[in-house]
This record gives sequence, structure tokens and C-alpha cells, in this order.
Amino acid sequence: MTTGFFFDEYCFWHGGGNYAQMAPVGGLIQPIAGGGGLPEDPETKRRLVNLMRITGLMDTVATRGAAPMTREDLLRVHPAPYLDAFAAASGDKGGELGMRAPFGPGGFEIAALSAGLVGDALDAVLSGDLDNAYALCRPPGHHALPETPNGFCLLANIALAIRRAQAAGMLGRVVVLDWDVHHGNGTEAIFAEDADVLTISIHQENNYPLDTGGFDTDATANLNIPLPPGSGHATYLAAMERLALPAMRAHAPDAVIVACGFDAALIDPLGRMLATAETFREMTAQVTALAEDICGGQVVMAHEGGYSEVYVPFCGHAVIAEMAGAAQVDDPFADAFRARQPGAGFEAFATARIDAMAAACGF
Repeated sequence: MTTGFFFDEYCFWHGGGNYAQMAPVGGLIQPIAGGGGLPEDPETKRRLVNLMRITGLMDTVATRGAAPMTREDLLRVHPAPYLDAFAAASGDKGGELGMRAPFGPGGFEIAALSAGLVGDALDAVLSGDLDNAYALCRPPGHHALPETPNGFCLLANIALAIRRAQAAGMLGRVVVLDWDVHHGNGTEAIFAEDADVLTISIHQENNYPLDTGGFDTDATANLNIPLPPGSGHATYLAAMERLALPAMRAHAPDAVIVACGFDAALIDPLGRMLATAETFREMTAQVTALAEDICGGQVVMAHEGGYSEVYVPFCGHAVIAEMAGAAQVDDPFADAFRARQPGAGFEAFATARIDAMAAACGF
């Protein structure tokens, strides 16, 4: 098994919000600590890389960089007026062109690089160069709409990767499974009319965005699985087993791409869920096992949200180690988080909701 790990230090230099700071961030000046005051800062990702180096996991994966997405590639999803406005603001002092998606100088180039990491990871897996791959991209992408950045997301990383692979004749049918705690509204909207792409989003109900993400019984093009706040390990696995996995199998994809956010973890500041590193490891095992059965194991993980500097590294490490068949490390939070899982009454309530959604979908 050869697992690729795609990352670039320059992506950690994206400064969401630094355009409003007095410091002249940009060029060779790195963003200030904490990413300028927004939760989407570089430390969660940088600490994941550091943990992988300390444990030796980095030595078991094939580390890769990537080239930025070209303008031709970007135009497959984003219209020219948006790209031009983004590039112009990036070349000046940064700004904010949408909702909750600020960027500093150089933001356009970094976002194109982030999309390139996902695109190159997908290409390497589809070509057989790698068995599977993880792209540690930043800024994230699953909220980005074609003409509007949204929720820390400036370019639609996964959608761009898919469109490029489709244009090259490398990809037919594909599933995008999104387990970020927030609804993957951008990815859903971009592929709403594409029967070859099934989008599935498991997210906290009524978190973000507030106007999307409701359950829809049509699981042939898009399946939203909104879970009640407080859902933990058992509920996430039930949602996978009863809804996500059957929908994936029915779609018969050539590859599976996971929008891999870790903000459903118990101590994340932007979520109210109770998932653990073990939750993400087991969901990864479920996905890779299904992919081995239906599409030759072709799985790509694209990093999305996750805002706990102390815990995201353990969640990411668990996922990547599972993909690579490498040794897991002890989760120092495991006992405390296990003790805080929902009780039997909540699990029965949540499972009943999942069963009702599954029945409505015919699973």
C-alpha cells in the first residue's frame, strides 16, 4: 500500500483576516500567530505534520507537493470575473469577497496551490501512481460557490480536482463524502446537475450554513444527513452504515473523495458534536473497505475544517495511519472523550432518526 501525503508549507501561510491587521503581512512575512484571529489558522495543520514526523508516520507515506491549479483549470468551476476580482485583491492588501472568507496578500496564489494539492492527489490515485492519498490543503474548499467564497473557503478544491480529472478523461462516476461538521453546500451546488457525481454530507443540523443541508430523500444525486447536536461516535458510525455506505455502493463510483473535516470532534470550537479520533479512524476504515470492493481502493482525502490545535493532529494521524496501514498512536484524550459520549437514550433517539432517513431512501 502506497499512501500519498500532499502538503506545502506555503499553504500554512494563508492569512485569513490579516488584511485587517496593521502588520504588513505578505511576501516573505508570515501571518501572525492564530491566523489573524480567525479559527481557521495554520496551527492545526502544522501540528499534524509535526506529529507525523515525531511518530514516524511521515516515513511511511509518499510525501508530495503540487503545482497550483492553472487558470484554465480554475475556470472549469469559477467564472472569470470572480477569479479576476480575487486575484486583484490578492495582489493588493487582501480583502473579503464573500461571507466569512477573508484573505491576505497572496491569498489567490495560496488558494490555487491548495486546490492543486487536491487535484494532484486525485490524479496520482487515478493514474495508479498511488493507492490512496491525503491532501493537507489550506484554505479549505467545500463551502465555496462558483461566484462566491464562503466560510473560510475561497476555491472549491474538490470540485476543481474532479472537473480537471473529468476533462482529462481520467474519471467517470465519483462520490464525494463530506464528514465536516458543517454542510458541504458548495460541493453540493456545483454538482447538483451532474449525475456522475454523488455528494453526501454528514453534518451537524443547523450549524452552518443555516439555509442548506436539510434531509432530502433523493439519494441518487445528493444525500444530506443532518445529525442532532451532541451526536457522538456511535451515531456517526450508524449514519455511515445505514445511509452513506449504501448510497455510495449504489452509485458505483470510480473513486471516492472525502471532504475530511475534523470539526465534529468533541472539543472543536465550531461544532457541538462528540466524535473522537477513533470515530474518524473507523469511518476511514469503512470507506477504504468499501472502496476496495467497488472501485479498486481509489480514495482521496481532502482536508477541510477542524479548529482544535491540540486534537486535530490526533484525528488526522488516525485517518492517515489507517489509510497507510501503519501503526496507530495512543490518543491521550481517548479515556476522557469516551466518558463523555452520549447515553443510551440519546443514541436511541439519534438512531431512530437515522433509521427513518434510511427507510425514506429505500435502504
